[in-house]
Amino acid sequence: MADETGGAGSGAEGHTDQVADDADDADDTVEATGAPGETGGTDSTGSDAGRTDGCTGDGKAGTGGDGGGTSGTTGGTGGTSGTDGTDGTDGDGKQAARARRIAAWHGSERTLAHGPTEGRIADRLAALALTADDPSYGGDGWVDVYGDGVVEELERRVATLLGMEAAAFFPTGTMAQQIALRCWAGRTGVPVVAVHPLAHLEVHERDAYLTVSGLRAVRPTSEPRPPTAEEVRDLDEPFGTLALELPLRDAGFVLPSWEELVAVVEAARERDAVVHFDGARLWECTAHFGRELPEIAALADSVYVSFYKSLDGISGAALAGPESLVAEARAWRHRYGGQLFQQWPTALAALAGLDRELPRLPSYVAHARVVAEALRKAFTAAGIGWSRVHPEVPHTHQFQVWLPYPAAVLDEAGVRLAEETRTTLFRRWQEPGPPGLAMTEVTVASPALEWTAEDVTAAVDAFLARVRELMRRDG
Repeated sequence: MADETGGAGSGAEGHTDQVADDADDADDTVEATGAPGETGGTDSTGSDAGRTDGCTGDGKAGTGGDGGGTSGTTGGTGGTSGTDGTDGTDGDGKQAARARRIAAWHGSERTLAHGPTEGRIADRLAALALTADDPSYGGDGWVDVYGDGVVEELERRVATLLGMEAAAFFPTGTMAQQIALRCWAGRTGVPVVAVHPLAHLEVHERDAYLTVSGLRAVRPTSEPRPPTAEEVRDLDEPFGTLALELPLRDAGFVLPSWEELVAVVEAARERDAVVHFDGARLWECTAHFGRELPEIAALADSVYVSFYKSLDGISGAALAGPESLVAEARAWRHRYGGQLFQQWPTALAALAGLDRELPRLPSYVAHARVVAEALRKAFTAAGIGWSRVHPEVPHTHQFQVWLPYPAAVLDEAGVRLAEETRTTLFRRWQEPGPPGLAMTEVTVASPALEWTAEDVTAAVDAFLARVRELMRRDG
């Protein structure tokens, strides 16, 4: 659901969504997207593993990310501010509140998606052991050393799935993207990247491509949507690379139509630019585009994909593209410190995700539309003065929900719902726009497939009852 899931899977998607976005692959925060229809503000803090305690699989946890605590104790209520049960300002209070949240989520029998912070180390190790016992994953083989063996197998799988010549494994998506842009700048001779201001490159990577590689950005648009072909064509200065995030997460996990995407790519080609896809969540875009992964990836010169977002992996990413580019990227990976001694746990989890979660993503996308519609109708029936599900028809299995209440109240209502009914509907909320208007990210994964529209309505009613109780009590 609101992806604490870095992954959308039945385990951990790694959100909402999350823990240090290179930290990207750990925790982007709900960072300042602004309300739909507005340009976003500045990002909060955090990284891509715990956007709002994992509201969505990648996110900076603006209020302290739940990127990986225990799911054991309830943690009590120490450190709450006033009587609303939200995080206090002292460290002990925040840890107690965080432990309470995780315990409530972990104890829920009904949820829209499981989050990575809910998993116990022993459980994750047991699942990894079962994967290793499967002969198809090479569990009888030797552990990898500096990227051979099972890591090479993962790279081959990704290249084949995307229809690319080659792929290289990276410990984080941030590193993969920085190296891709650096390589393309050297090849085109133009150190300028056309990129959306709400893109992951801008919001969750600490300006790495600017400060580490000395590149520069131009903005095709500042609207909270993907750029159009006309905007790319009309940029008033040269650029060497057009970087497109698919979907554009901080604008609401939105995608262009297939025809719009083709036109944007053609416009970049007309400008003699290469095209790089930030495809951390490309895996779940096939349903919206009505195209398979190789046809989508073929539009780009290079593609980055994540293994913990949507695939229930531990961490890690891959950069796919022409053999010559990938070879150069491997050299830079070593220079950037990404040539890790052993990575077999991450590689095994990624391979399992490709087999188990990837085929199920279209069903998650389809059910996200059912859940989104049920949420909209339930908010209207409940008489909420203003609410928004964005997009109204989700483009992927993730979307935003906006409600006119303080984030702290919505957080507490969600925890109480989980504690009292063992149902988790929403996780962490943020206020990236006007005070008192809060947003959360919802991820629909395998546990949600059991929910009917009526189940969603009942959960909304129970959630809002607790919201109203808190609002009455606090005046």
